[in-house]
Amino acid sequence: MDKPQRGFWCECWTQDVNDETGWPALRASFDAYSAPQADRWVAVALRTISPALAPDASDEAWAWLYDGRIDTRRALLRMEPCTVSLTHASTRITWTIRPVVFLPLANRQGADLPACAYDFTPHTTVSTATVNHQLGPKCQASTGTGQPHTTD
Repeated sequence: MDKPQRGFWCECWTQDVNDETGWPALRASFDAYSAPQADRWVAVALRTISPALAPDASDEAWAWLYDGRIDTRRALLRMEPCTVSLTHASTRITWTIRPVVFLPLANRQGADLPACAYDFTPHTTVSTATVNHQLGPKCQASTGTGQPHTTD
């Protein structure tokens, strides 16, 4: 990808509905490059978990799969965010799909890299002491006190 590309950022969150102070937990995320790919991600998840859901939650899942999915697809094609939620026992499961613009990462080839970039030789397993030795004082992190941070 060499230029920005429209797509959708998809997430799956869970939250205990009985825990008033509990924060939702992010369970999965997915980058989709089309509306069909985004709603398919939710559909596959719902079909996968539906046999393990309580009857009411399973009914909610299949209702979205049969009826709600088309509304979700239409909204996504209009680049509108969508949410699909159901509750199983005391857990609320929520899938979110938001339109985004994916930006390309900078290409570092041919760019001027800092001098310390050439001092580092990657290894498969590296201890902190080895990393500090290889990086040298030019790249050691600052502790915010003006003194380099070193770890042995």
